[in-house]
Amino acid sequence: MNTIFKPKLFTLLKDGISKKQIFSDVVAGMIVGIVALPLAIAFAVASGVSPEKGIITAVVAGIIISALGGSRVQIGGPTGAFIVIVFGIVTQYGVNGLLISTIMAGIILVLFGVLRLGNLLRYFPEPLIVGFTSGIALVIFSTQIKDALGLNIDKIPSEFFEKWIIYFHHLNEINMYALSITAATILITVYFKHISNKVPGSFVAILLLTIVVQIFHLPVTTIGTFFSSINSDISFVIPNFQLSELSIYLAPALTIAILGGVESLLSAVVADGMIGGNHRSNTELVAQGIANIVTPFFGGIPATGAIARTATNVKNGGRTPISGMVHSLVLLLIMLFFIEFAKLIPMSILAGILIVVSFNMSEYKSFISILKGSPYDYVIMLTTFVLTVVVDLTFAIQIGIVLASLLFMQRMANVDDRKLVKSDDEDDIDNYDKLPKGISVYEIGGPLFFASAKQYAQQLNNIGRQSKILVIRMRYVSFIDSTALHNFKETIKILKDSGVKVLTSGTNDEVFKELKTHKVVELIGEVNMHKTYPRAIAQAKQFLEENS
Repeated sequence: MNTIFKPKLFTLLKDGISKKQIFSDVVAGMIVGIVALPLAIAFAVASGVSPEKGIITAVVAGIIISALGGSRVQIGGPTGAFIVIVFGIVTQYGVNGLLISTIMAGIILVLFGVLRLGNLLRYFPEPLIVGFTSGIALVIFSTQIKDALGLNIDKIPSEFFEKWIIYFHHLNEINMYALSITAATILITVYFKHISNKVPGSFVAILLLTIVVQIFHLPVTTIGTFFSSINSDISFVIPNFQLSELSIYLAPALTIAILGGVESLLSAVVADGMIGGNHRSNTELVAQGIANIVTPFFGGIPATGAIARTATNVKNGGRTPISGMVHSLVLLLIMLFFIEFAKLIPMSILAGILIVVSFNMSEYKSFISILKGSPYDYVIMLTTFVLTVVVDLTFAIQIGIVLASLLFMQRMANVDDRKLVKSDDEDDIDNYDKLPKGISVYEIGGPLFFASAKQYAQQLNNIGRQSKILVIRMRYVSFIDSTALHNFKETIKILKDSGVKVLTSGTNDEVFKELKTHKVVELIGEVNMHKTYPRAIAQAKQFLEENS
């Protein structure tokens, strides 16, 4: 069981944490707590539940995920990706149904971890992830138009196109005060970082614009309009359920579990790249599961690792789970003493914040990049994107996985065996032990695609960090997909930042074209990419002599 569940906090405490690092973690945690406050409120309200439920989730789940997780710096809490799912569950099954679904999702996540399925999530290709993430972003944006424009609409349709038809019919009712507040929120949220990196723009927007609205008594809708009472305490809640009814919650629970697992592990991978760490995926899944089992008993909503807040934590000096726990304690104090002020926050401010969140979630750069690449990849991405927007996320993921599998099988069937024999084979230099110290060689033994991408990236990173020069032999790489391109590019960046020079040999024309399109050739340097292995070794030896 140790290999399945081994929290990073326990390991770090055993090894010892310096007082200096503890201080850095406390400061980082306080900053992240302030960053998380407006997001927790906005995510909760957009999901159809009261504001304090978002804060409760960040408090309870945040502490559990940090204390028991497999990442040093992961920050847990409610995220934008869950808005669409949570809102749908609340609409169909009510808050009680949401609590049951979340608990069941937590159990599924724990089973994922116990069964060592953490690595299975790497079989989700990047086009599928970009597709449903961009789709969620568009759906979130569409849900905020009513509050952003201050429209007086009693009930918004859940269907995407019907929603926009209603908006267009009510355009003559735009509240210019609400629209101005939304625009000001977006500008402050986006550009305040040029004034200060320590205080988030969203937090400044809430404070400043709420005060303006109250002083001038502007006619805009506030949180208090929707929620007459907001609890400032955390109480224990037991959901009402019948065993015979649990089956109806299985589909939403599975959706929460899959999305939570994917997002938390993606966040952990991003954090690994920022700190040069190595998270424990199965431990992370177990921790996420426990958090989602426990949090609903306090009235919370689904939680997972939050990429933006985790990145903020790292950038501000957080390097141990202490920062994540401090972030939760800061939110707890705010909830206990200042939650009543949340009633005064205009809905148009939350709309502005969520519009910025949806734009950041859209991954438009990755979306455009995939569109420029292989048809296999953009077909998966566009299919998942459209289905997420017009049907639902669960169906989109199911179809996306099946489609990715079928297209991969077709792609493998179309591989021309002649591509596997390159000019790189003309050498007999296969005894890597005879190479000078400081030069390492790694050979990729087949196609670089979504299933193998993470494994190859980890091995390249581990081998490369032990060397001054890494030569990557690619003679057997018949094709490379967008998931592998993303992982390969990020690994090269990490190695370069660590002072490792990267050379390649034997890349075929098709793979070279993909590498060039996605600016990997630019990153490595075309002069460092050779047709033959002997030429790559000759350059590596020359570089080693010149820098010895």
